[in-house]
Amino acid sequence: MAASCPLPVTQDLSTLRAKLQGLLRFLREALSISNAHTVDFYTESVWEQLIDLPPETVLAVLKKSTEEAEARPSEARPLVEAERASGITDFPKIFCETSQKLLSVEAFALAAKYYSLQNLGVCTPLEQLLVALRGNQTQKTGENVKPDEFMNLKKSHEVQAMSELISSIADYYGIKQVIDLGSGKGYLSSFLSLKYGLKVYGIDSSNTNTHGAQERNRKLKKHWKICHTQSKSDVNGLALKMAKGKKMQGEIPYKANTEEVCNNSPTSQEMMSTSEFLPDFSVSVISNIRKQMENLHVCSHREENLCFANAFSLIDLLPIDAIEPTSSSRMPKRKMLEANKERRKTTSKSTESNIYSPLTSFVTADSELHDIIKDLEDCLMVGLHTCGDLAPNTLRIFTSKSEIKGVCSVGCCYHLLSEEFEDPHKECTQEKWGFPMCHYLKEERWCCGRNARMSACLALERVAVGRGLPTESLFYRAVLQDIIKDCYGITKCDRHVGKIYSKSSSFLDYVRKSLRKLGLDESKLPEKLIMDYYEKYKPRMNELEAFNMLKVVLAPCIETLILLDRLCYLKEQEDIAWSALVKLFDPVKSPRCYAVIALKQQQ
Repeated sequence: MAASCPLPVTQDLSTLRAKLQGLLRFLREALSISNAHTVDFYTESVWEQLIDLPPETVLAVLKKSTEEAEARPSEARPLVEAERASGITDFPKIFCETSQKLLSVEAFALAAKYYSLQNLGVCTPLEQLLVALRGNQTQKTGENVKPDEFMNLKKSHEVQAMSELISSIADYYGIKQVIDLGSGKGYLSSFLSLKYGLKVYGIDSSNTNTHGAQERNRKLKKHWKICHTQSKSDVNGLALKMAKGKKMQGEIPYKANTEEVCNNSPTSQEMMSTSEFLPDFSVSVISNIRKQMENLHVCSHREENLCFANAFSLIDLLPIDAIEPTSSSRMPKRKMLEANKERRKTTSKSTESNIYSPLTSFVTADSELHDIIKDLEDCLMVGLHTCGDLAPNTLRIFTSKSEIKGVCSVGCCYHLLSEEFEDPHKECTQEKWGFPMCHYLKEERWCCGRNARMSACLALERVAVGRGLPTESLFYRAVLQDIIKDCYGITKCDRHVGKIYSKSSSFLDYVRKSLRKLGLDESKLPEKLIMDYYEKYKPRMNELEAFNMLKVVLAPCIETLILLDRLCYLKEQEDIAWSALVKLFDPVKSPRCYAVIALKQQQ
């Protein structure tokens, strides 16, 4: 357990509720933009209904806003008081009081920036949390194996950052067991087990994922073993090379060929101690070996049980009197053998405890963990990009199970969240919903809507660095919808077109393939009619582009609402000592970059 150190101060529940109130006032006016579906953009005249500005103006202002955001470092982004007086809370300046149309894109962009997690002042810096968790201990990270050797760059970035935090929390509590909910392919689970020596249960509802994770973990362990074997070879070779170069002081010349000594008869070997076939290393030689080991990035102290046990141990390399320089006596052969035997036994137990076990189970807020994990003990519960309701259910399980001492949850797929107040007329027996969780939003009976939750998954930071939206494919789909409405009389369709755009050579090809997939008779539409629709809407493509940019700018505010709801829920629980939102990842590499973290009182 790490030395006691105060955790960073976080904002209390009343402060968070005040920020929620301000965010809701803005979203009550702005949410109609996020809830408009781009498929219906032309059929329902969305631009004319919601925007009272030319698309060129909107695009120019938003382009300037995103460029400025990218140019300013994230630490300097919180808005100054002068910006706050520019209309953030004066909503008639943003939207028309009577028509509710957008009037000022500048004020809209400023308000959206203000109510993002980046600027709202509710997040705890990751480095500050890590320092507090470690106390006066030095940072312990291994350098010998990088996850990008067997993961893509995005997953490697996520796994490295999250596993470092999880291992720090585990050390803080003195915990060895971790439950990874929605473990998927098992990247995080395997890494926590192999690198940090934690006993991890990866639970996923998909049997295919579980079997895939088992096979992948087998390959990772093989890869890990190869790396450690190479480390052993490098360091042992270094020691033998240094041994050969050192002249033996005394009358009996030192025989440098250790292989020859090791191949002697068993009787001869029993008569020898380690110090008789390795030279007496001086302090400078030992220091040199240690430096060489550090340069080889063999292992960190933290991974001693995991890495050194499987690769090599310093006690196998150096004589006893080199490791215990204060003792002049040598350990008898029998005692040395007993010590090595005990050490191997301890190593074996340590290795057995550092395992990853993939399990298949559909987990809900009411799941009984003891039925899934037979040896459940004090543990942490984690989830990397847990989908839909699994993220809020992870928090509910954490609050209800005394064995779970901490939680670290990064959610995703907000569009798959269940909303309690989305359809008030629909009869439903569901008691625990994905959104909202906290008392305040339940009292407000707040509902985002599926389209708004879908838009919350858009990545503003990626758009800001030039990874724009696929405007042409969205344009094709919106025009296709108008064709279907006019020519087939269909306004709503349950079937999806899917990824036809990437397989199409032109708009005409796209329409014909889409109609076939939807089961509609394409022969009734001549080529000229289809192209007439294209020519009709092509001059208005910039409307769709500008509207989607407005949705992208608003996306962080909806994500803020969802994550603040989860944080407030945790603040409402009596037995939770500390909770916070922490930005774990680079949002360009991994757009869903915020973790909800909570810790119970240390025993």
